[in-house]
Amino acid sequence: WAFEALYRSFHPRLSRFLTNLMRRPQLIEEVLNDTMLVLWNSPDSFRGSSKLSTWIFAIAYRKALKALRRFDAPVEDRGAEWRASTDPGPDQALDGARLHGRLADALHELSPVHRTVIDLTYFHELSYRDIAEVMGCPVDTVKTRMFHARRHLRRILAGDGAKRPLQATE
Repeated sequence: WAFEALYRSFHPRLSRFLTNLMRRPQLIEEVLNDTMLVLWNSPDSFRGSSKLSTWIFAIAYRKALKALRRFDAPVEDRGAEWRASTDPGPDQALDGARLHGRLADALHELSPVHRTVIDLTYFHELSYRDIAEVMGCPVDTVKTRMFHARRHLRRILAGDGAKRPLQATE
């Protein structure tokens, strides 16, 4: 029962995180299930030195990177940003869709590590320390990645940064 409650609690958050990180719909459920399998098989590997969510996101992040290395053919759902909105106001929906499309395009230009930092910060509200633990890197590396990701997004959204994609080493 406890595992079922944990699964139900984290499934939506992990699905969104993996969708933003991987951009490969056919792998998301597999990676999510692999993550939950680790939780089921090795619950004692959680030592309590971090938040439970940090530990779970770290497992999902590592599983996602491993899956991405196995499959190198990119698969994007380009039509997702143009689908009809269910929101009531057509003008607001159109403006929102345009903004969402611009932001999605800008996020697509980021490397997976930069996209992960943005996603965990803004959509999952993790601290830099928790993100560092998830990604297995120093906090200063997370800060540097965030700096470069924001700078690149600012250039793209201003209309002058689409010439050079952001590399993971920046």
